[in-house]
Amino acid sequence: MKTIERYVFGSFLSSFTLAFLVLTFVLTIGLMVQIVSYILSGLPIKLVGEFALVSFPETLQWTMPLALLVSSVLVFSRMSADSEIAAMRACGVNLMSVMKWPIVFAIACSIVGLYVNNEIVPRGHELRRSLKAKVSVDTGLDVLEPGRIIDDFPKMKIYFGSKEGNWLYDLVVIDYSNPGVDRMITASKALVENKGRDIALDLYNMTVDPIDADHPTMARANRFQYLVKDALKESKYKKKEKDLRFFELLDKIKVYDMLVKCAKGDSKAKSMERKLLMRDRCDLKVELSKRMVFAMASFCFVLVGIPLGIKAQRKESTIGMAIALVVSLGYYLIVILMLSLHKNYSMHPEILIWSAVAACLLLASRLIPKNL
Repeated sequence: MKTIERYVFGSFLSSFTLAFLVLTFVLTIGLMVQIVSYILSGLPIKLVGEFALVSFPETLQWTMPLALLVSSVLVFSRMSADSEIAAMRACGVNLMSVMKWPIVFAIACSIVGLYVNNEIVPRGHELRRSLKAKVSVDTGLDVLEPGRIIDDFPKMKIYFGSKEGNWLYDLVVIDYSNPGVDRMITASKALVENKGRDIALDLYNMTVDPIDADHPTMARANRFQYLVKDALKESKYKKKEKDLRFFELLDKIKVYDMLVKCAKGDSKAKSMERKLLMRDRCDLKVELSKRMVFAMASFCFVLVGIPLGIKAQRKESTIGMAIALVVSLGYYLIVILMLSLHKNYSMHPEILIWSAVAACLLLASRLIPKNL
């Protein structure tokens, strides 16, 4: 490695390390607050430690690409503003040789990202969901978050808008504990207590619909004691797409390919079965493509960030940060937009999601020649 290449790459690594640490801290603030709240609520330290252990590595899929983008833009914009780029050109230095090592480092980060997204993140997702199922039996509702539908319990789904201690507000419960009828229960607030594997709800301003199998009508009450039996009964965890590792995902896609081929036929039932199988297969392929596109962000961000940094020609770091923000937002917005099409398998969202990578490569192919 030549002296000038070592100088540029050293500056790039220093900037990357600092950006990586800052972004990691920012992205884990919410997680650390959640962990502290679990500790203060009295959860066992072992369970909290397991939760933290599987949650922290997932930030790597975001922090590495963003840190590479920030360091690329800031380092090369500073060099451009200090006329170092102009001096290199005047001395006949090929800027591609200067860009080489940051690009090689970005490729290495993409490989690490592939491993993280296909091995660490799925494992962490599976462990966290399994841990929630375990905690739901051991500690009830302590670790469950307001504002989302909670389906970690085998015999009930629950939603609540806010929580203060054991008080839940704006509560909605779907109770499946009675095999004869499913009940929907609403209440303005409720005091929740665990009684073994049962959940006792002290409901205020409640409605239940239906009352039971013999009385299929809705009832109202100012206050009502309701017991959901075996709500915390632990059930076997079923893996989802996000829990599957790389080779597990490939094997499942192959199985669905065979099932789709076997579901050929002119009957309405066969046609419906084929559509459902193709939709499930599309979900698997979208998940696989999403992991790869997220890993490719490291390589794409460096390819785009270096020429944009050279072109900025400003000393102020705010310009570089603004460029990095625009590029990263554009990339991830395209990914999110394509992910929103994942239920429409006929549009092949597993292919369209790669448009973010294609857009970055196209932009880099136009910017790099102009700034050499």
